[in-house]
Amino acid sequence: MKSNLTRRAVIAGLAMAGVPAVTRRALAELPQRSRTICYIGGYTQHGPPGGAGNGQGISVFEMNPDNGSLSALMTYVDIASPSFFVISADSRFLYALSEIDDFNDNHEGCVTSFSVNRKSGELTKINVMRSGGAVPAHLSIHHSGKYVMVANYMGGSVGILPIKPDGSLGDPTDVVKNTGPRMPDRASDNPPGNFAISDHSGSHVHMVASDPSGRFVLACDAGLDRVYVWTLDLHTGRLVPNAKMPFITMTPGSAPRHFAFNEKGNMIYILGEQDSKVVAAAFNAQTGEIVPQQTVSTVTPHFRGSTLAAGILLSPNGRYLYVSNRLGDSLASFHVNDDGTLNLVDEIWMHADYGRSMMFDPSGSFLFCANQRSDSVTSFRVNAATGELQFTWNFTPVGSPTTFAFMNTI
Repeated sequence: MKSNLTRRAVIAGLAMAGVPAVTRRALAELPQRSRTICYIGGYTQHGPPGGAGNGQGISVFEMNPDNGSLSALMTYVDIASPSFFVISADSRFLYALSEIDDFNDNHEGCVTSFSVNRKSGELTKINVMRSGGAVPAHLSIHHSGKYVMVANYMGGSVGILPIKPDGSLGDPTDVVKNTGPRMPDRASDNPPGNFAISDHSGSHVHMVASDPSGRFVLACDAGLDRVYVWTLDLHTGRLVPNAKMPFITMTPGSAPRHFAFNEKGNMIYILGEQDSKVVAAAFNAQTGEIVPQQTVSTVTPHFRGSTLAAGILLSPNGRYLYVSNRLGDSLASFHVNDDGTLNLVDEIWMHADYGRSMMFDPSGSFLFCANQRSDSVTSFRVNAATGELQFTWNFTPVGSPTTFAFMNTI
């Protein structure tokens, strides 16, 4: 059934549409102290083909710093399937993609820019821009702060959107489409009994971000089993294939989905969705070359059955790495050794179904997990010394959640 949320509604609606006045007033009347605001997004009724969900838009919460619980403040309903978003380094702007394919006649998705009230956490829509491809799944802000980079999953492309001084987005300065040979739907190093498959029918870019130095832009292509490496011309906003290594091919069928850099930028951890493996690789910040050092499973040797890895996250102190496993409904924790290699420490139940992205609160005291099929967010208290995760028993109801962003008010 076709959603009644049209392109016009996505573009022209008010940023505060559907928010009760009493809720807005209550937000404005909260004590003026530093608070931790949490934004949560996910799939709405208007979503990608076969991916519609129960979400309403971008939900805004306040986090209790003592126990990690989230209290609802308001919801911005004038956005379709904001399945991933990011806040600028100065917390002035939030950029949210819409994981759709009908923003325009070219079957593209879109990205919405919001200004952020640093005192209250309120959002005000600035503008909406095409993403450069169908069904965007991830976006990030380039290290320079000049561009939003978008991974268009079904479009098999990376879109580069310039950020204007007022925080609005301009038309893409570059759209790069990947091509390559057909890869197997399943990896040869699958966990035993894994019947889940990843779509290898063509290019499916799942993540794009710059390395910590800002010299290079990397993208995981889960359809072609490659990690691409470019440089970004900051004047023209165009991507240039890296001369030393334009891409590295991962295990066929592994579906590289997300990656995480250590703080020094000399190690990159690449997560394979289909085989639920993490590849720990050395990264040369001068040449952009990636050299795999180790491959480790995100499930214990005892695990049997179907699973798909989803999110990857390094602890603030860089000593522990966490992975969410969908289907298996677990969180894997790894110790990061001095040489950057990994040891699996534990695999624990996430207390919910189909966990997607994870994020720490700004203090690093709590880890939150978005559980798409459970329509809930769960949280864990983090032991910074041991990396141990202790379930808080806090369940926050949110329809089809997939993404987070945190901000401390001023």
